Amino acid sequence: MAITLTESAATHVQNFIAKRGKGVGWRLGVRTSGCSGLAYKLEFADEVAPDDIQFESHGVKVLVDPKSLAFLDGTELDYTREGLNEGFKFRNPNVKDQCGCGESFNV
Repeated sequence: MAITLTESAATHVQNFIAKRGKGVGWRLGVRTSGCSGLAYKLEFADEVAPDDIQFESHGVKVLVDPKSLAFLDGTELDYTREGLNEGFKFRNPNVKDQCGCGESFNV
């Protein structure tokens, strides 16, 4: 089981945390949403919850709750620039289908 960040994603997360001035890492999860059923949830983590599963990638602590891990196991999070657009991109091997806009997915 692993969740990883590319070097580019880790750099952006570290910069976000530094600008924010606090945080122990990055929390990754899923929520029910969208036309395909699930959507990714990213947020700063100010503390580690007792049931969090922790991963370390390029110096960034990634925290995942046990329920989300079943949908996220093996995911790599990248930060990409494509033309004028930039943002996080999820490479999740569990995804079977996703909506046309890319906001939600199904496993």
